[in-house]
Amino acid sequence: MEKRDLARIRELLSHEPELARLWEEHRELEEELERLKGLRTPTPGERLRQSELKKRKLAGRDRIQQILGRPG
Repeated sequence: MEKRDLARIRELLSHEPELARLWEEHRELEEELERLKGLRTPTPGERLRQSELKKRKLAGRDRIQQILGRPG
């Protein structure tokens, strides 16, 4: 996320429950992806999980961008 987006997210978190939920999920997915990236030799299941998490993270990010694009 760009600095401008992060500032807007912080500004809206307390007023936008959906955004707050999506942002928390985004952070949790990022943590899990970082953990999986740190594995020396991930199993096929771990690679599949990583792919699924990336898709969920991207979908959530798209929705966050939609919320940020709404008129304030």
